[in-house]
Amino acid sequence: MEIQPGITVDGLRVERNGTRVFEGLSLSVARGAVTGLLGPNGSGKSTLMRAIVGVQRVQGGTIDVLGEPAGSPSLRSRVAYVTQAPSVYGDITVGENLHFFSRVLAAPEASIEAALRTVDLLGEADRVVNRLSGGQRARVSLATALLGDPELLVLDEPTVGLDPLLRRELWDTFHGLARENRAVLVSSHVMDEAERCDELLLLRDGLLLATGTLPEILERTGAGDLEGAFLRLVDEAAP
Repeated sequence: MEIQPGITVDGLRVERNGTRVFEGLSLSVARGAVTGLLGPNGSGKSTLMRAIVGVQRVQGGTIDVLGEPAGSPSLRSRVAYVTQAPSVYGDITVGENLHFFSRVLAAPEASIEAALRTVDLLGEADRVVNRLSGGQRARVSLATALLGDPELLVLDEPTVGLDPLLRRELWDTFHGLARENRAVLVSSHVMDEAERCDELLLLRDGLLLATGTLPEILERTGAGDLEGAFLRLVDEAAP
């Protein structure tokens, strides 16, 4: 299958509270792949994701999302954004959450079962969300995002604080979604999650240090792991 662009960012400039976040940032994210946006806290990951989904004011540059300018009304049903905090109601059941959000999105009834099946929560539909594990709650948020059958998923630190088994389950889900020719952009500050990504975007202080696969970045820097590669790239970028 031919890889098509899901996101193209060109010359992005963003300021927040008088502080420059990005000055001329350019990058792309492909369909059919899981792209990891990796960098320490404060590097600009969340700001970039907000700009991509059209809820961040920008001062310059362009962001093309699925062939449309970021934030276009036509993208509302094609793009799903999952924030770090759970985006569901904790005092009602999993199924009640999905029924509510399906009505908000005008999604068909069949999408509820399909979303629950994708995140492996069919057996938990009658459980109250607050009684679920952290990993299960994260999957409920992901299920609500899938109700509109989005072509692009933007996931902000979706595995933070989860145990290794739950992290693996979520990454397996992300790759399953990418195999359906969706674009999946996942942010993380945990460098060892790089090996779970098809492509990487390494960000620090608003600067894109490197793009490519993990083997490509390791070969370029001569490092033995991504943490070492990241440090060498930081040194290269220093004035």
